[in-house]
Amino acid sequence: MSSPEEVYDAIVEETSQLLVGNEDAVEALTIALLTDGHVLLEGVPGVAKTTIANLFAQASNLEYQRIQMTPDVLPADITGTHIYRENLGEFDLQRGPVFANVVLADEINRATPKTQSALLEAMEEGQATIEGETLDLPDPFIVVATQNPIEYEGTFALPEAQRDRFQFKIVVDVPDRSDEREILKRFDRSPELAPSDISNVVELADIDAARQAVANVHVDEKVYDYILDLVSATREHSAIEYGASPRASLAFLHSGKAAAAIRGREYVIPDDVKRLAPLILSHRLVLDTEAEISGREPRDIVEEVVESVPTPEYELREATPSTADDDD
Repeated sequence: MSSPEEVYDAIVEETSQLLVGNEDAVEALTIALLTDGHVLLEGVPGVAKTTIANLFAQASNLEYQRIQMTPDVLPADITGTHIYRENLGEFDLQRGPVFANVVLADEINRATPKTQSALLEAMEEGQATIEGETLDLPDPFIVVATQNPIEYEGTFALPEAQRDRFQFKIVVDVPDRSDEREILKRFDRSPELAPSDISNVVELADIDAARQAVANVHVDEKVYDYILDLVSATREHSAIEYGASPRASLAFLHSGKAAAAIRGREYVIPDDVKRLAPLILSHRLVLDTEAEISGREPRDIVEEVVESVPTPEYELREATPSTADDDD
């Protein structure tokens, strides 16, 4: 197993033994893994946000750490600290839970802004500084954060700089009736079913090979222009005070390449970019006062932006130069 498509299919197949629905979340996590991104999962309690992250790490054979965010959690509880060992007469470095491949910041908006900011360096630079000592984090490294959109008491909204570092924001909805029925049946048959029952179906070498394949995916000039047009449109929309940053443009580029690769293509098409727009843009936009007061939702405005930007015509290629028949 070495192609992005094979890696994605293996993770989906394995996690589906316990997870019902939420394929978009698994896809987003796979894309983030292959492109050094991070994912924000938003949903009401009980919709399996934490389970999704745990299952993904288990199937991907990655070290997983969960941090339960509360107001009393300190930055050192995340990054680590030096502990004095009396028997040795010296200080010993105690690494925090951020030193894992998949770090789940559960209910991230319950932590104070100071503690939230402890993740900024890790998410952007892949390193953590502990009392002046800078240490590299494991590779791959992905932060998965969850938050509850309906509870505001005792919470601290993520600042724009923090939200911008998440490649995707995924809304985990309440399952429809048929999916919820399947959940009932599945846990009726196997009441003890847990993430630990999921097998490791991907190796680190598979992830490395898939990441290299994603890096080699071709991006046409028309796709570049389409990305720039979408991002520019967010900066010009009448309901948006601050539009998407260049980091959003890069998110479109990298995630578009990964989205194409997990579908077995070696080139990005405009529809790859268009489909990802709500996941990349909705958490990055700062609405103006009038839009806030009127209760307009960022995802609705993203739809308006996408509809306002013409999708370029793009001729699908039957084969890229690397896959063309060499026997002619």
